[in-house]
Amino acid sequence: MKPLIVQLEKGNILRQINPLKREFSPIQLVVMSYLIIILLGAILLAMPFSSRSGQSTDAVDSIFTSTSAVAVTGLVVKDTATYWSPIGQVIILLLIQIGGLGYITIFTFFLLVFQRKVTLKQEIMLKETLNNPTIREILKLSRHVFYFVVIFEGVGALILFLRFLNPLDYYNITLEKIGISAWHGVFSAVSAFNNAGFDLMGNFKSFTEYVSDPVITLTITSLIILGGIGFSVLSNMYKTFRGKDPKLSYHSKIAIATTIFLIVSGTLLVFILEYDNPKTLAPLDFSSKILASYFQSVTARTAGFNTIATGALTNATLLFIIALMFIGASPGGTGGGIKTTTATAIFYYIKSMINRKNTVEIGNRRIPYDAVNKSVTILVISITFIFFMTLIVSSIEPFAFVRVLFEVVSAYGTVGLSTGITPFLSPISKLLIAFTMYAGRVGILTIILIFSMQLRRGKVLLPTEELTVG
Repeated sequence: MKPLIVQLEKGNILRQINPLKREFSPIQLVVMSYLIIILLGAILLAMPFSSRSGQSTDAVDSIFTSTSAVAVTGLVVKDTATYWSPIGQVIILLLIQIGGLGYITIFTFFLLVFQRKVTLKQEIMLKETLNNPTIREILKLSRHVFYFVVIFEGVGALILFLRFLNPLDYYNITLEKIGISAWHGVFSAVSAFNNAGFDLMGNFKSFTEYVSDPVITLTITSLIILGGIGFSVLSNMYKTFRGKDPKLSYHSKIAIATTIFLIVSGTLLVFILEYDNPKTLAPLDFSSKILASYFQSVTARTAGFNTIATGALTNATLLFIIALMFIGASPGGTGGGIKTTTATAIFYYIKSMINRKNTVEIGNRRIPYDAVNKSVTILVISITFIFFMTLIVSSIEPFAFVRVLFEVVSAYGTVGLSTGITPFLSPISKLLIAFTMYAGRVGILTIILIFSMQLRRGKVLLPTEELTVG
């Protein structure tokens, strides 16, 4: 049966309306695209060829792993190095790369390569994926994104390859070692730049064997920072360096300043809180303590790697890292969280309220109340979402509350750090954590707006009433 076609005449133009054909908004397509990629990845990971044992992987574990990769989180229920086959690891790596960039970025790149016209809808989808405030420079930015990926991941992979290979120990270099080192270098670089947190070190130990290694520490953390600072910031910095922009944009300055503040304060607090902990920093020399504290501070804001055992951290340190994970990276980057600029806007909003100011000012500039209202909304919805997820998972699992809260915030911030409880979660909790990772990647506010029914009302100004608060 053919669908009913209704013709409407407007002037001299006849328009055909198909009531059975639904047009999805660009933001809906972006959200659904992540879901489709996750499902396709889960199907591939469930296949026998994806595991080293040659057996099919449980559906829940496949969905969890695929979601963690696409959401660039890094929480794992199966050890990446020992459980997944080389094919499975390649699938995970591709999911990380697609999830980190956003599929529409890659789609637009191929359109540009083949000189196809990019429609307005595709530009809006790209804007939603990169979280960029304007569409005017969106196509130029998409080109820059791929330049950044090739350069940073390429250089990072080369440095890590040489470090894993250790050319000075040339007597023990074999073709097999070269191949393994190259693969580990590429995988680690891609995972770090995309703030994914997956690693091939084996047995869930991440980079703990390299806690005192400055090459590994500085390379991984540099990739994490570059990926998390935001592509628009990287593009602005590049154009400023080349003289194409007279100075850094206001957004770039706020994102960079907040990132530096969080890294420095995070390093100092981890160093102080864990200095005498015999299971973490105490056995290390002073320089290694600094390296480990710095690494933990950087990775806590969405990357998910670790050089000291996360499960051995004190409760005070875990609580502080929860705060770092909740803030996360900057808008338009590969990381998650409520974002650095959101946290800064909220801080100055509170400051303005305390000082009884009617405006929110940061660095001699006034912030639009639309941005402030959005920041407060994101904060409240995020806290509410985390509260209920923690409540549900805590009622199911026997683990300590702080460990469950840590797991939920790690998932929501797409961080990937864990105190070690992830593989032992029940299937229901795994699915809840998987949904939390998905919500953290696409944005919980975005999901709510998509499924909420917005009623259009007339422009009627309602009467005002006094309400006592505080």
